[in-house]
Amino acid sequence: MHMLAAARGTGRLVNSSSRRCRIEVRSLQADRMDADGRQLLRLTSSATHSRSLSTAAVAPRRPSTAPTTISTNTSATSYNTSSSSASARLSQLNNHIPNKVSNISTALKYSTTATTTSDKMSAQAEHPTVLIPGPIEFDDAVLQAMSTPSESHVGMPFVHVFGDTLTQLRQLFITSSPDSQPLILSGSGTLGWDVVASNIIEPGDEVLVLHTGYFGDSFSDCLATYGAKPTQLGAPIGSRPSPQEIEDALKGKKYKAVTITHTDTSTGVLSDPKEVAEVVKRVSPETLVVVDGVCSVGCEEIRFDEWGLDVVLTASQKAVGVPAGLSIMMLSGRAIEAYKSRKVPPGSYYASLKNWLPIMQNYEAKKPSYFATPSPQLVRALNTSLTQILSVPLSQRFEEHKAASKKIKDAVTSFGLKQLASEERFQAHGMTAVWLPEGLTPADILPHTAKEGVVFAGGLHKQAATKYIRIGSMGVSVVSFFPFFPLFLRVMIVVTILMFVGFRRTRRWGTLTRQLML
Repeated sequence: MHMLAAARGTGRLVNSSSRRCRIEVRSLQADRMDADGRQLLRLTSSATHSRSLSTAAVAPRRPSTAPTTISTNTSATSYNTSSSSASARLSQLNNHIPNKVSNISTALKYSTTATTTSDKMSAQAEHPTVLIPGPIEFDDAVLQAMSTPSESHVGMPFVHVFGDTLTQLRQLFITSSPDSQPLILSGSGTLGWDVVASNIIEPGDEVLVLHTGYFGDSFSDCLATYGAKPTQLGAPIGSRPSPQEIEDALKGKKYKAVTITHTDTSTGVLSDPKEVAEVVKRVSPETLVVVDGVCSVGCEEIRFDEWGLDVVLTASQKAVGVPAGLSIMMLSGRAIEAYKSRKVPPGSYYASLKNWLPIMQNYEAKKPSYFATPSPQLVRALNTSLTQILSVPLSQRFEEHKAASKKIKDAVTSFGLKQLASEERFQAHGMTAVWLPEGLTPADILPHTAKEGVVFAGGLHKQAATKYIRIGSMGVSVVSFFPFFPLFLRVMIVVTILMFVGFRRTRRWGTLTRQLML
């Protein structure tokens, strides 16, 4: 599925059409320069390793073997250094660099158990590896599940698949309450906002929006569109409102709901729905707890019943691992009662729970029903992905995401770079947002990584969009390559930094050599 090849200072990670994955670091050459651009050292090393990476349709994933740890120094590095400082490290570099590449070569040789084993050719065409915070890379079996003939959306074969998929969502959200109701609608994750704002919230209702980035602003805009009165409780970029701040806000005004962006994709900030729900239940128990889990469901722990959540909304294209097109939700009995007791009709026709609740209840009971045409192919793909996800304990899946995320973040830190999320407890496990060195922008970097076969994302926060990049680590990129994936990313970061024209332009080669020594 993926191939890594490095030559003359460049590494390329691309999807291969073959099910046999050959990973190569061949003639990795890195020119070590002092601040004036003079060559200090040239390194050439070779290492090859191959293994099979594949998936059979809906086959349960066997647990991965313990990964080899790639040690990193996580101390921060300053960007100010001198030419003489870089030159003084020449003797250290001569000793250090061969060991650096030797470690990479050794790491490439450690073994892991693939998802399944098969020598069948991949159904995917060769393409750059997409490592953004969604859409993510998709498993072959998921894509193959979409390659079905046309079928009736009210025919019993599809009705059974849809019903089973709704039941699987109960397992994913960890809810066994008969009062809760899963929903699968054709649309994006944003449709979930509309469902909440037009059904559960009424015009004039006060809503407390916990703001951790771009998507807090957008959710507020959606609520206001339907006549609600959102109040944003913000925090500095990279942080989140504290429990005390939330408590104070709840004591100051009666709110119909509190909204939480579990992982804000614009900043990589992770909120704590459990902690927030505990504060809400203690201070304002009648207030509903609404979680935007678009970038968290499938890679972060969510316990719907245990934590007392009322709405969790997500989308198919992120950690759930299905192409974009499905809006997925879980509603509590309290949320449904809030809809049923509203004083005015829902503000939307397509998003109206009046239309959708009977449909979902009938599908889950394996009864044909119709309001608007669903996508049989996407629902079948979702069924396949959920079958894979649920084939191992969810706790194992979450730990794999945490472990891969830590390796990525350690690698980022080892280069002296910093994350937008200022503290470890604020850092999401499905993505990493990285501040760029002063003077560099995503436009300086992303075209280079794209040419080398890896697609990262630029910034999204309106106050700092040109100052950072975002790296996704969700779903198949983590569970299929784990523990290989963080190594791939580390090599790509090394190679990318070597290519950065910004370092040459700003004469930061002394800093570069120091970063490579970490």
